[in-house]
Amino acid sequence: MLISGKDIADNIQRAIKAEVAQLPGRIPCLAVIMVGLHPASAIYVSRKISSCLDVGISSLKHDLPDSIQEHALFQIIEKLNQDPLVDGILVQLPLPPHISVAKVTEWISPEKDVDGFHPLNLGKLLMGSEDGFVPCTPLGVKKLLLSTGIPIPGKNVVIVGRSNIVGKPLAALLMQNGVDANATVTVAHSHTKNLPSLCAQADILIAAIGRPHFITAEMVKEGAIVIDVGINKMGDPQAKNGSRLVGDVDFHAVKNKCAFITPVPGGVGPMTIAMLLSNTLLSYKKYRSHLF
Repeated sequence: MLISGKDIADNIQRAIKAEVAQLPGRIPCLAVIMVGLHPASAIYVSRKISSCLDVGISSLKHDLPDSIQEHALFQIIEKLNQDPLVDGILVQLPLPPHISVAKVTEWISPEKDVDGFHPLNLGKLLMGSEDGFVPCTPLGVKKLLLSTGIPIPGKNVVIVGRSNIVGKPLAALLMQNGVDANATVTVAHSHTKNLPSLCAQADILIAAIGRPHFITAEMVKEGAIVIDVGINKMGDPQAKNGSRLVGDVDFHAVKNKCAFITPVPGGVGPMTIAMLLSNTLLSYKKYRSHLF
């Protein structure tokens, strides 16, 4: 069965829109910073700002040149940190090589880190605290899993990919001691031995490796839940622009073998944006709702 991330995200955004419409005084605000000219990043940022508009969240966009120095970028971030009318700060990746992603992430106030990547928020996630912000894509994946109605506790989860953005925080999220977690999680990567057989044992298989069609039917257990986080461009002469978006899972080969599967596009992607909006609203309610 297909898990439509788009439909679930639309429902979440409708709920956010209804809640924002009832807020007294000012509305939540998300500040987005983009450094340099990256066509893909520009598309992602445009979608995020458009989604803000759709739900009634205001947005501030800072377009900065590739040549900007770290200290100048930090000054802009600090100004947003101190602005009581800004609830969330997002710095779109990638950044130019001379700017440290780690330093930029740490410079954002943890209270406005709606991406959930500040070390303090990641530390809270690892400790099982519900006080911090959870990274958007892992949180979206968990929402997709819960939408199936199949309990997560006790399930054998294999995550293929150990990135700081998806694999690591998602593993921490699904292994938490809670009624909607308590999974046994294995994080696989390039040094994992016998990867196909390991994946084939998973009740829940999550692909986040960035390699098109890497997960084949032989790697999927009959009746498993398959979540495809990958977004890859693949050449296709029949496609409008000569290429099409595909996931890390060979969708057509796998779809009839598993119980649930997410498509690409229309699966995890819309959920990431929905969770960004949700975190921005959460930040507003936690820290600044009294400032009108």
